[in-house]
Amino acid sequence: MNLITNNIKMPATFDHPEFHDHEQVLFCSDKKSRLRAIIAVHNTNLGPAIGGCRMWAYDTGDAALTDALRLSRGMTYKNALAGLPHGGGKSVILGDSHTDKTPDLLRAFAHHVKCLAARYITAEDVGITNKDADLMASIAPNVGGTSQSSLGDPSPFTALGVYCGIKSAAQHMYGSDNLAGKYISVKGLGNVGFRLADYLHKDGAKLILSDVYEPNLKRAVEAFGAQSVSPDEAHAVDCDIFAPCALGAGLNSQTIPAIQAAIVAGAANNQLETNQDGVRLMERGILYAPDYVINAGGVIAVAEPLGPNAASNTIARTRAIGNTLSQIFTDAQKSGKPTAVIADRLAEQRFMA
Repeated sequence: MNLITNNIKMPATFDHPEFHDHEQVLFCSDKKSRLRAIIAVHNTNLGPAIGGCRMWAYDTGDAALTDALRLSRGMTYKNALAGLPHGGGKSVILGDSHTDKTPDLLRAFAHHVKCLAARYITAEDVGITNKDADLMASIAPNVGGTSQSSLGDPSPFTALGVYCGIKSAAQHMYGSDNLAGKYISVKGLGNVGFRLADYLHKDGAKLILSDVYEPNLKRAVEAFGAQSVSPDEAHAVDCDIFAPCALGAGLNSQTIPAIQAAIVAGAANNQLETNQDGVRLMERGILYAPDYVINAGGVIAVAEPLGPNAASNTIARTRAIGNTLSQIFTDAQKSGKPTAVIADRLAEQRFMA
């Protein structure tokens, strides 16, 4: 039976194509604040699930559920390969973060999160800020990425990890990690995408930028002297590296044939629409950095216990993402398998053991 909330139809879960033995899926609502949210806990074999909260204006309830299921499963793989004592989970709030987000809505969501204190830790993601996390943490102790409970905003660490991953991919593809003069298309200029563009700009890369939110794009173009394109064209521009840093499923049967870059390496989650898309990239000779490997810096930061060495430990572990990717690239080349398949196998060996 379908669940209908606020005129958005919510589909059944067990027969959903993205349901993969998820341990728990919660549909959360609050009439007064107009909260509609989904929390998905995929796997806790390695420990309590950890994964951020995203707020997005989904077109349908099915789209929100699809995102929650895909993202939570991806977090299980991400946390396993990052060597964290955590399983994977994720939460999504349905709504426009620019117009629908209110303190009451965040508090209402935090009460739902609090009920999962032994099983799920959340933090910020797209549409949720460090300030929002601080507010939610005043109610739910299982909110990370706050100014008090951890190193704060995890996005700088995510950006650092993606930057290190891009350099690792360049080393594998070109024989050098020098990015000077390389044309790099960055799609999505939020907290992570902007910081990544800053790293690349300082390395001398030639940036081609895009974002659906015009103020983000204008800020980045002015800061880095970059050229801009429509988000719909970002994957198809003439460049060396394509860095998707927006929403997922952007690598698919329609977009992959148009990609001109030799490397795809970015911060977005669930970049492949289907497993076959990893094969398509390999068949085109495009080196793909599996998203949940390259973008693990943020969750590494959230999971790091506070202490005198917390920042240095997190930076070291985040920089090691480049080494993990080097292993995946080498193993994929030797085996003739897509990099995404190699990454999945490595992760599964850890959390399924």
